[in-house]
Amino acid sequence: MTIQTDRRAWLAGMGAMLMAARAPGATASQGTKLRPGAGLVKPPRLRAGDTVGLIEPAGFTDDAFDLDLVSETILAMGLKPKPAPHLVDRYGYLAGKDADRAADVNMMFADPEVRAVFAVRGGWGCARILPLLDFAMIRKNPKLLIGFSDITALHLAFAAKAGFTTIHGPNASSSWGSYSWDAFRAVAFDAGTPTLANPQGHEDRLAQRIGRVRTFRPGVARGRLLGGNLTVLAALMGTPWLPDFSGAILFIEDIGEQPYRIDRMLTQLGLAGVLGSLAGVIFGQCTDCGAAGASYGGFTVSQVLQQHLEPLGIPAFQGGQFGHVANQYSLPLGVAAEMDAAAGTIRLLEPAVS
Repeated sequence: MTIQTDRRAWLAGMGAMLMAARAPGATASQGTKLRPGAGLVKPPRLRAGDTVGLIEPAGFTDDAFDLDLVSETILAMGLKPKPAPHLVDRYGYLAGKDADRAADVNMMFADPEVRAVFAVRGGWGCARILPLLDFAMIRKNPKLLIGFSDITALHLAFAAKAGFTTIHGPNASSSWGSYSWDAFRAVAFDAGTPTLANPQGHEDRLAQRIGRVRTFRPGVARGRLLGGNLTVLAALMGTPWLPDFSGAILFIEDIGEQPYRIDRMLTQLGLAGVLGSLAGVIFGQCTDCGAAGASYGGFTVSQVLQQHLEPLGIPAFQGGQFGHVANQYSLPLGVAAEMDAAAGTIRLLEPAVS
């Protein structure tokens, strides 16, 4: 990434500074689907001392040690954490019942004290609460929503219904190493327009493997950034919770998916007309996505991507530093960007925040 910072000094300075939910089903039809970039609203940037909400709209975290780390991470950013009322709830594999998780999201966007909202973790469950969210209210209170994985369902629904920027980046419980933190700070605090590139590998080998990208189609493309987790995106096909992808730069990632399932989901996006409407495609990291057992006659993920992306005739590359990995950059949805498929870079063309 092309941002040079003194992280330790900045953290020291920052660390020193320190209603109700809508009725179920009442808001599913509120708000029209928005085209990417059409009247995009920029939420306010984060500043030292801001209060930020902590939500768990999908899976649960019930270990006090892990939650302590989350609070300390937010404090280290110079921010004040405000846990949602149902943050420590558990309902099976979910962080509470659907109505309660939705109520936490609605409350955080309605609360004038809260300046941004962090998802603690992903998992599964965000799609279940989409019909319970008050998008009329959310549109009137633009704030950054930060997270990834299953949070993709919220990002895409916000892009379709709310019309303001959200950030596909680390969850509050992520490790937040210097690479992730510098990238997030540049976008969310500094209102910067960085060029995002993979960190360089430092392996003891002549040809580095870490940080590599594979270009399927070289070229430069411009468009609005849209995307997230491929499985979540594919599961929302045919619903009113997807934005218009026409002319967008699609970024996608996944975890624990075998190549044939990646193939199936990309086929679905192609048959639905999504892939054919794009300006460019960036595939990030696919963690633990190898074929199960010996599969001498099978395809690799890279081969599957090549089969789907090369024929599109648009710039496309694999290996962007985002997904289920320790270090990832922050991608603001809806913001105009330029991708260079040969260089494996993404350059923001406008700030994500005001």
